[in-house]
Amino acid sequence: MAESIYDALRESHEIQRALLRKLLRSKAGTQARIALFTQVRIELAAHEAAEERYLYAPMLMDDMGLMSTRHALHEHHEIDELVEELQSLAPAGAAWIEKAKELSHEVHHHLREEEKKFFQVSGKVLSAAQKTKLAKQYRRDYQRMHKVLAAA
Repeated sequence: MAESIYDALRESHEIQRALLRKLLRSKAGTQARIALFTQVRIELAAHEAAEERYLYAPMLMDDMGLMSTRHALHEHHEIDELVEELQSLAPAGAAWIEKAKELSHEVHHHLREEEKKFFQVSGKVLSAAQKTKLAKQYRRDYQRMHKVLAAA
């Protein structure tokens, strides 16, 4: 059976969950924490960009997907704002770990909601052929964005 867009997205979701768990366990002010945060930041941004292009964009074109897609885009924006706030804080400070916990909570909430609700809605809108094609497009863009963001 061909891979669907949902298989590709879940793979990134698991990477995000694992990285956030490690980040919250990291020691204050260490190079390990800074490196983990960079990984989290790049993973989130690469995933968001590819997901918005290859799942959200087609869903915005269908009335049934409009409201749930808008909600998901709003959550991506909130996650981006939390990442920006973290970048402005000292990674050794108490405020940083509190903001990191907030980011982790928001990402986990978004992933849960996406997997439990959004995938079901989009599953009714997209054909099997579209799901396979979108998986390939998502993976290609996700890899490209990882390279672009890591080089920035």
